[in-house]
Amino acid sequence: MKIIEALKQIKDLNRKVADIQGKVQKNCCYLSNETPTYGANQKDQIAGWLQSVHDMLKEILRLRIAINRTNLITNVAIELGDITVTKTIAEWVIRRRELAKLEAQMWGCLSDRGLREGTIKQSNGELAEVKIIRCFDPAERDKKLDAFQSEPIIIDSKLEIINAITDLIE
Repeated sequence: MKIIEALKQIKDLNRKVADIQGKVQKNCCYLSNETPTYGANQKDQIAGWLQSVHDMLKEILRLRIAINRTNLITNVAIELGDITVTKTIAEWVIRRRELAKLEAQMWGCLSDRGLREGTIKQSNGELAEVKIIRCFDPAERDKKLDAFQSEPIIIDSKLEIINAITDLIE
């Protein structure tokens, strides 16, 4: 089974669990003057649904563990700019979800802070020219900011392919 198949199966199992939960909630009891929806065997039906959900949750756990194992072992090389970086799928997932965004935010903090260059009058009455002194290279900031903002899209597209071709490690 491929990673993507396991992910889709988990999604479908979660849908089935939610469907059964709704049925259990609706049919777990009835008044003595009502006819049970599932007849005389309604108690057995509820027990069967509970067991079915238990079994589906065990399968979700098995699939999640297999996905995690696969993600921790499988290395993936991704080109970022002019550099090829190799990390495990798990590392790329964390990089995509959190770290690339944080790096982009950090580089986005570099600005002129609304400061203005110009001429000011000093306390002695003389005019002095004031310039902004940047403790960073604006061209490098722009390049890095663009790279880190694009990184999640690059990672997503590569991992979509990897998920489709990589077998689960059971």
